[in-house]
Amino acid sequence: MTARRLIVTFAATLAVVGLAACSDNDSDSGTSTPGGGSSQALPPVIVGTDGLEGTTVQVPLTNTIVINAQNPTNWSGTVSDTTIAQFVPGHDDGSATFNPAIKPLKAGTVNVTITDGTTTINFVVQVNA
Repeated sequence: MTARRLIVTFAATLAVVGLAACSDNDSDSGTSTPGGGSSQALPPVIVGTDGLEGTTVQVPLTNTIVINAQNPTNWSGTVSDTTIAQFVPGHDDGSATFNPAIKPLKAGTVNVTITDGTTTINFVVQVNA
């Protein structure tokens, strides 16, 4: 992992932890939502490309799968049912490089294929409500 990607991953983790700790309700660590429920920011599910082939990755509907990939902007992907999840390409905004991700949209199971043009990886994503 390059130093820049390590710093970005560390900064993102700190941001999520910091936001989760900013609750103004002493009796509930989540934030209030309409209907009286609560929600809490979860860190993303992080998977590497090594060993991902043929696996099933489970993710809550309210979370995201981040794919820790070498040369993250080179990866493209397809999802068998884009009503359940979508592929989000890695990108560089000039100040940081972001890894590709899978964003859940509703509960269900999909097949995902990602490639960097040289390596192709097939895996399953199970989105849990």
